[in-house]
Amino acid sequence: MRRVAVFGATGSIGASTLDVIARHPDRFRATALTANDKVDELVALCVRHRPDIAVVADASRYAALRDALAGAGLHTEARAGSEALVELAGSDACDTVVAAIVGAAGLPSTLAAARAGKRLLLANKEAIVVAGALLVEAVAANGAELLPIDSEHNAIFQCLPGPAIHGAARPGVRRIVLTASGGPFRGRTRAQLAEVSPDEACAHPKWRMGRKISVDSATLMNKGLEVIEAHWLFGAAADAIDVVVHPQSIVHSLVEYADGSMLAQLGNPDMRTALAYGLAWPDRIDAGVAPLDLAALARLDFEAPDRAAFPCLDLAYRALREGGGAATVLNAANEVAVSAFLQGRLGFLGIATVLAAALDALHGARADSLDALLALDAEARRVATTLLRSP
Repeated sequence: MRRVAVFGATGSIGASTLDVIARHPDRFRATALTANDKVDELVALCVRHRPDIAVVADASRYAALRDALAGAGLHTEARAGSEALVELAGSDACDTVVAAIVGAAGLPSTLAAARAGKRLLLANKEAIVVAGALLVEAVAANGAELLPIDSEHNAIFQCLPGPAIHGAARPGVRRIVLTASGGPFRGRTRAQLAEVSPDEACAHPKWRMGRKISVDSATLMNKGLEVIEAHWLFGAAADAIDVVVHPQSIVHSLVEYADGSMLAQLGNPDMRTALAYGLAWPDRIDAGVAPLDLAALARLDFEAPDRAAFPCLDLAYRALREGGGAATVLNAANEVAVSAFLQGRLGFLGIATVLAAALDALHGARADSLDALLALDAEARRVATTLLRSP
């Protein structure tokens, strides 16, 4: 019986994880659930799944969580604060951690899980983008299992030989190809993107996601972050990672081998497939996902991304090649810029402008410890916020 802690339980990844767990009560139990500040939603999940521990990241919401759990007649222990998240990730309350906290906020608990030797199902791409070297080193040094839950990286993992990922290059692999849906604005020119709204950017044609990641998909920054993630997960150089737009979102990614073979993982666009594979690996279990009907699909299309209309992709490649703290700067500036766009304070095209300026301003920055990374993250956010106020 795997004891699973779901970090970010009230989000879409959390919902999918809990759905898979509920389908296999003989194999999995959700022993801990966390949320940022959505106490009512977290308590509702606790009523259904009966975890031992519930944590709310916002320390000011502790009393509300404690009282709501008691009012529901639950014996679930209430905890609160960022330190409680870190403590939970490293504790014996769980042997498996689903890291689905959005943004850099998920980094400390993700590292704690790796250092405690957990099975780590990584849905938070920012953690490895910001601290790839630290995370991979922690996994290897402590015997943790790092299993990616992004559909693209999970697909690559399924197409690669060998054990759970430790960041090493695989023999015989020539190239990794990440597929991208193209987002809601595929086919639009740069000029046509000038006046798009946040609601338009969040209307993803294939995936149901939170607003931040939906905007990242619309700018192709999500794919750029995945390029950086693939570098750390699979030991692939920037020149050995390609991106191809595949609007049907059926082929989730591909691996090209030295002998000319190319292996792909296909499936309906449903995160439960990747989560079930990560939870049960190396076994395969029912995820509740409908099988593919290839005849009904009829065709699968592929095209090159429009890098002129969507420059965020190339900015991610730039950050990967620069190394040091560039990816940390990119991620932090992107979170600030996307938030400003969602609030109506920045145009869609301005996101890439802010990111490029932040990379220029902090070029050559380095960070080789968690404290240094968090300090650089804060500085990059300050710089990006200043850039938003610039004329």
